[in-house]
Amino acid sequence: MADLTGALWRKSTRSSSNGGDCVEVADNIPGVVAVRDSKDQSGPTLTFPPAAWVAFVSQVAEQS
Repeated sequence: MADLTGALWRKSTRSSSNGGDCVEVADNIPGVVAVRDSKDQSGPTLTFPPAAWVAFVSQVAEQS
């Protein structure tokens, strides 16, 4: 498991402030991109190798 102590979490600029379903991403940790539920910040996180995250984001962008 990656040490996320220094993680800088951010939400999409498209996220609303009404408590909707949002995720936060931290991509400042070397070798890992972390994702968590913005409503459960102390809950579990998913971690991905940076290349896998880039591939995922690229696929999502193509679909929208």
